Amino acid sequence: MADASERARLRIENSYREGKKGFLNRARRAAGALRDAEDVVQDAFVSALANVSQAAEVVDVTSWIYSIVRNRVIDLWRRDRTRESAGEVDVAEETIAEIVGASGLDPQDALIRDELSDALTEAIDALPDRQRDIIIAQVFDGTPFREISEQTGTPIETLAARKKAAIRALSVALRGWFSEEEL
Repeated sequence: MADASERARLRIENSYREGKKGFLNRARRAAGALRDAEDVVQDAFVSALANVSQAAEVVDVTSWIYSIVRNRVIDLWRRDRTRESAGEVDVAEETIAEIVGASGLDPQDALIRDELSDALTEAIDALPDRQRDIIIAQVFDGTPFREISEQTGTPIETLAARKKAAIRALSVALRGWFSEEEL
């Protein structure tokens, strides 16, 4: 049985070496962003190698891996739709960019960046514990809602609502900081 698993592992590795560009192109067409496509392909091959015993029975490994890539892209679409419907946004990219852009301040100015960072830290510290915890876990640690939900027993919808409220509170606090800076 070890020989069959070893042969399957080698078939998966060969498929990766020979077809990586094709897998990546297909994932990129479906996922849109190159970074997401690379993650999808990497995840598909990790999954294939984790299921090497199944691969031993597969006739066409390349087609099997394409189906794993397709399933990972579908998972990505579902995750993105869930995040959008929950109102999840990226604080660092959207909120701060909007606030900085509206303020007329130069975000490249090191002093302003440092002060903004301090203001954001203070605003996060002022959040209620549950909102602060979700912001830190999601934005700074990159922990998915599903993992947080499993660890805490809190439904994903509740976590998403807490994050949305935290983002609103941070936005208000940072807008207040910019108003103070203009004085």
